[in-house]
Amino acid sequence: MRKDKEKAIELRKAGFSYKKIRDELGIATSTLADWFKNEPWSQELKNRLSREVSLSNPHALKAMAEANKARWKLTHEEYRSAAIREFENLKNEPLFIAGLMLYWGEGDKKIENGQVSLSNSDPHLVRLFYLFLVKALGVSPERITLSLILYPDLVDSVQKNMWSKITKIPLSNFRGSTVIKGRHPTKRNSYGVCIIRVNSRQLKEKVIKWIDLLYKNLEFKCESKFD
Repeated sequence: MRKDKEKAIELRKAGFSYKKIRDELGIATSTLADWFKNEPWSQELKNRLSREVSLSNPHALKAMAEANKARWKLTHEEYRSAAIREFENLKNEPLFIAGLMLYWGEGDKKIENGQVSLSNSDPHLVRLFYLFLVKALGVSPERITLSLILYPDLVDSVQKNMWSKITKIPLSNFRGSTVIKGRHPTKRNSYGVCIIRVNSRQLKEKVIKWIDLLYKNLEFKCESKFD
């Protein structure tokens, strides 16, 4: 092994950056990068040095935050652009239209939480929305979770079995329930409230965009028909 490489390894393991090794030994940084690119210990050191530089430089931290913000903004715009393209093939499908209308009325609209989430006390409505996710949008059933909001006199296991039977969604998709505690211990309905959700910012961006496109499409058709 070259003596200068042995010294470079020694300095690198001591925590020297490529720039410092270059200044010390006169070895090009490209050569150093080639020598150490397959060394896990060198990559770990590189990551640590990068973090230290970033944390010690508020301008670098701000630049990183702004770069991340711009990157996510572009990604979200790409999601919406994809929704526009896909809408043309979906806009005449009854299940697609029904699912969007359900979400428009009952779904969570907060885009930042990255959840496609709908709450309702009607198991048949939840079943239809489940079919919308799986059949119309191609969401894997394993990604869909459900949780119940129950009144104190409703039995968790009984309600989960009932919701699972009517919606035809496996019990394994159900998560922990929330019991409402208050001055009214008796149930307000026979089933409680079910929340069905998929964690996906991409899908959330698309669903919100599709609702907007559906409204404009229906509005145009109505105005054209009744003018």
